Amino acid sequence: MASIEKRTASGKSVWRAHYRTPAGKQRNKTFQRKVDAERFLTSVESSKNTGSYVDPALSRITVGEWAKLWLAGQTQLKPTTQERYEGVVRKHINPAWSNVKLSAVLHSEVQVWVTELTRTQSPASVRKIHRVLSLMLDMAVRDGRLVRNVATQVNLPRPVKHERRYLTHAQVDALAQACGYPAEVSKHRAHDERTNEMYRLVVLFLAYTGVRFGEMAALRVRRIDLEKRRAVIAESVTPVQGLGMVWGTTKTHQRREVPIPRFLVDDLAQHLEGREPDDLVFAGIRSGNPLRVSGFRKVFRPAAESIGIPDLYPHELRHTAASLAIASGADVKVVQQMLGHGSATMTLDTYGHLFENRLDEVADAMDAARHLERGSTPALPAERAVAKVLPIGQSDERLSRLLERIAAGQMPFETGTPNGIRTRATAVKGRRPRPLDDGGRKARSA
Repeated sequence: MASIEKRTASGKSVWRAHYRTPAGKQRNKTFQRKVDAERFLTSVESSKNTGSYVDPALSRITVGEWAKLWLAGQTQLKPTTQERYEGVVRKHINPAWSNVKLSAVLHSEVQVWVTELTRTQSPASVRKIHRVLSLMLDMAVRDGRLVRNVATQVNLPRPVKHERRYLTHAQVDALAQACGYPAEVSKHRAHDERTNEMYRLVVLFLAYTGVRFGEMAALRVRRIDLEKRRAVIAESVTPVQGLGMVWGTTKTHQRREVPIPRFLVDDLAQHLEGREPDDLVFAGIRSGNPLRVSGFRKVFRPAAESIGIPDLYPHELRHTAASLAIASGADVKVVQQMLGHGSATMTLDTYGHLFENRLDEVADAMDAARHLERGSTPALPAERAVAKVLPIGQSDERLSRLLERIAAGQMPFETGTPNGIRTRATAVKGRRPRPLDDGGRKARSA
């Protein structure tokens, strides 16, 4: 039970409040006035009843001490993320907050700290640094050390969206050739490193499958099926400071299949000839260990400069794969599966603007289908109109046959639907096809 005890010290009366925490531990606090002690005990009992009680003894821990406890509990993080969080704590959080008690961290001081960070860090970096501090304070709230997270609702700098670069098919071919067979080679490079067919295949594989570099580096021979033209992406390998090359699951912790274009099958078959199932598909030239992106950049950057695209990064080939897939007609779910995004929303947030470029194609296809079904002349050329509405895989032969008849005047578009193309209404089983409405032309001609 909470109680108040009157004491006398140095001839002065003080009031000592006694209470217990929800865990049953005895706590005391001294006040100069009895009314202050009563108000304090009332607030303590109220917070215990509502579940918002915070033990003052727990919040006396410093931010630096709490950061160690928090980092030790982040077992769910991938090694690369763990390393990044540790770097943020070491470089940015500890210098400012290491000796400050958790209970003494104020919202206004966090805002000042964030503002100071913007002078030396990019907006994206500031947001990542703030996120680590906010995650730490969130854990302190759940642990009963703080009433609320004072890092929330802090004004953060707006992220700068950099314009992405998407390579064309011709640029991808040129880049791949320049990586594998550079025109100018340093005399200091070993002879077996001056040309490398594997580097050419690496560029093509990244640009046409959209896999991450670490996923490509971890790919094994047994995960490639050249007959089905599929590669199973199930793991990733990434260099981590102090740990070397660390193996783990993909970024979303999920397996996925990616398509392999037909033109790559023969080159990959030749590249994999004589390999064992557990061998890496793309391994280091000499060591046979997984490729490191830092080493690959030494070849990649000069190759990109030689084709007129300076400061290109290997990860931009992933963006290129997305743009080429969308331009080829892939919908958002296909692109999501290929890239391994956690949701279609993420894919749209990243590449939604590329889908807008196909709005005219959708409108043309609907226009062609409507005119063909109504028996009128389509607004776009006959070749495009017929090709848009024919089923995939049947376009070439049927398109040629239809266009020959149209050109010969045997089947003008304005007289009705071409033979062989049935509308959805006439394709229902058990119904006889009904003649299309000719708009009263027969009556008028009579």
